Amino acid sequence: MTGFGRRLADAVAARGPLCAGIDPHPGLIEAWGLPVDASGLERFALTAVDALAPEVAVVKPQSAFFEAFGAAGIAVLERVQEHAREAGALVLLDVKRGDIGSTMAAYSAAYVTGGAALAADAITVSPYLGFGSLSGAVKTAREHGRGLIVLARTSNPDSDELQNALLPNGKTVAQSIVDQVAECNAGVAGPGDVGVVVGATVTPGQLDLSALNGPILAPGFGAQGATVADLRRLFGAGLPGVLPASSRDLLRHGPDPAALRDAVRRTRETLAS
Repeated sequence: MTGFGRRLADAVAARGPLCAGIDPHPGLIEAWGLPVDASGLERFALTAVDALAPEVAVVKPQSAFFEAFGAAGIAVLERVQEHAREAGALVLLDVKRGDIGSTMAAYSAAYVTGGAALAADAITVSPYLGFGSLSGAVKTAREHGRGLIVLARTSNPDSDELQNALLPNGKTVAQSIVDQVAECNAGVAGPGDVGVVVGATVTPGQLDLSALNGPILAPGFGAQGATVADLRRLFGAGLPGVLPASSRDLLRHGPDPAALRDAVRRTRETLAS
């Protein structure tokens, strides 16, 4: 399989950089007039993915909202991924896994190994048990043409204390993570397969992303307050390699599929203007 970085670049060139989140929050399910049970989850998630996936490069299901419904929820998540791929979108599964040794190997087998039921094009991972804990996942993902998006500087306010903490070398924790991701992508021809999460609400100038050579997932766009102007101040005018992520701002237009499609098209045009 062609590497994730190249497939992502091709998809963004064809459809634009918007990453559409599929977040079946109970409040949103209720707002759509659906029951908060496995049947409501299925109707919500499949309606959303069938409306949004043909319009965007990347669909990002939030695994936790599916896991909350047990085995039935996981079955729906599998179908969401299938529908997204059939519509030509890449799947970035938001699972934020991070562990050591055999446990991380098992997560890798579940999410980035070809043929696994929940295998996605890429997953989010946490480096906060030490960046070296991800080395096996990086290797497995590459072997199977998949990608990893590593939490670096997230959009939640509570992240400041940890992610902006200074290390003995004078770098922040977040910058150290960015630099180690850049090392994973060093020497890779074309876009790298390992990227970072950098919230769209982060203050510009906190991070040097110039050597990254990989994708940047930017949550916080839309409902959390970040605008296109904020994205450009943070990442540059062309938004190179940046995937602005929006979920609630799109999903609030459901359950009408036409309204969902119109919302994603308007957002996509805003990013291109």
